[in-house]
Formats: sequence, C-alpha cells, structure tokens
Amino acid sequence: MAAPAAALPDAVTLGPAPAWALLIVSALLVGLSKTALPGVTTIAVAMLAQVLPAKESTGVMLLLLLAGDLPAIWAYRRDADATMLKRLVPAVAFGVLIGALFLRVASDALMRRVIGWALIILIVITLAQRGRGRRQGDPTPRATSAGVSPGDGTGSASRAGSSPIARMVHGALAGFSTMVANAGGPVTSLYFLACRYPVKAFLGTTAWFFFLVNLTKLPFSIALGIIHADALALVAVLIPAVLVGALAGRPLADRMPQRVFDPIVMALTVVAALPLVV
Repeated sequence: MAAPAAALPDAVTLGPAPAWALLIVSALLVGLSKTALPGVTTIAVAMLAQVLPAKESTGVMLLLLLAGDLPAIWAYRRDADATMLKRLVPAVAFGVLIGALFLRVASDALMRRVIGWALIILIVITLAQRGRGRRQGDPTPRATSAGVSPGDGTGSASRAGSSPIARMVHGALAGFSTMVANAGGPVTSLYFLACRYPVKAFLGTTAWFFFLVNLTKLPFSIALGIIHADALALVAVLIPAVLVGALAGRPLADRMPQRVFDPIVMALTVVAALPLVV
C-alpha cells in the first residue's frame, strides 16, 4: 500500500517514512469513519494536517472523503432519511458558502489554527451535549445491528428532535466547519443523535448527508486552488487504504458498542488537535 517517496507533494512537513505512515493511517480512518464510526474523521483530519500544509490537507481530505462516501452510501443505501436531508440543505449551503469565503482570505498559518480550534470546540460541544443527554435520560445510539428503515413509521417527522432554529444553527455550523476543516462530523452527529435515529438510520443518513455536502464543496475547492494535480496523484495512491477501512467498518458497526468507543475517539481527537493550535 506504500508508494515511493517521490509521489509525495513537495510541501510535506515530515520525512517520507513518517509522512506516508500518517497518510495511510488517515486514509484507513476515513474509510472506517464512513461505515462505522463517524467521529474518527476528526482524527484523520488532524493527522493529515500534520503532514501537509493546511489548505492542501483540506483538499486531499475532501477527495479521500468522497472516495469513502461511495462504499458508505452503497452499504446504507436503504437507510437514509431523505426528508431530513432536504430540511438541512439551506442551512448547510449557507455554511459552505461562508466557509468558502473564509478560505479565500485565510493564510495557511491561520487555517492550521482554525482546524485545531474547530476540532477542540466541536469536541467540547459534543461532550457537553452528551453529558446533558445522559442526565436527562436520553438514549444513546449503539453500534449494533438493531435498526429500522426510515420508511417503517418512525421517519424524520416523528424524530426531528429539534426546532427549525436548531436545525439552521447545526446545519450552518456543519457546512462551515466541513468546508474549512472537513470537521463537520461532530456537529452533524449531535443533531442526528438528538433525532434519536437507530444505528443504521443514523449511519445511512450521515453517509448520504456528507456525500451530498462533499459534492457541493468540490467546485468551491477547485476554484480556490485547494485541489490540484498533486492532490489527485496522492489521493489515487491512498484510495485502496480508504476502501480497506470502509470494508472493515461495516462488520465493526454490528459489534462495537458506541458507548465504549466514543470516549476513546474524543480523547484521541483532543491529542491530535492540540499541536495544530500552538
């Protein structure tokens, strides 16, 4: 799965061996995040930003995410809540637009700090919301095979879980953070957890949501020069690792209790994000 060091972009910030190690692990985590554990994406984002300049890492990560989206939407093709996706479109589109404008004027150093602080802030929000939910007795989704189809009578209208204002806030923040730092997962997960989706509906709606969002981001990223020939060559080498992660994640989703893995993901994300803000 490794590739010759000459295939690395000229601006990598580490030596060839550690750089390739982080790139391959990042690609594996992207695939895993798409079919089993959405929160793992934040770790991959932080690791990639340690190897590449911030803007270039954003472009490479977007392409990796799109590669991981394809097996995910196939695996959960019958589980997405189309009504919820339609409701989120206006807010997410607004957030993506604001994020694209920010990328146009931000320096590479500022981008690096924004990625780090965005991840840390989103983790704090996630922990606070989940702590509040446990105190109030809200159920936490489990990564098991239990699940229902969105068409089984418990569709988005009965599990909306939030007001239109909350939907606009979460959608806009998800659009902005995913455009700027490919880190919209925690915000989106919070919203879908509030909607009390079973695991398969949660993963299916998340998979289709980010596939559509990432497609929307693609022309902005190309126009801003974030995606270029070096990025395409690097992603072509890393796609097999993304697919391996995605294939491993599908059976893992049927076995790993989310309540066990979530604290590990949060802790690792904090560790990975801290070097970006100093």
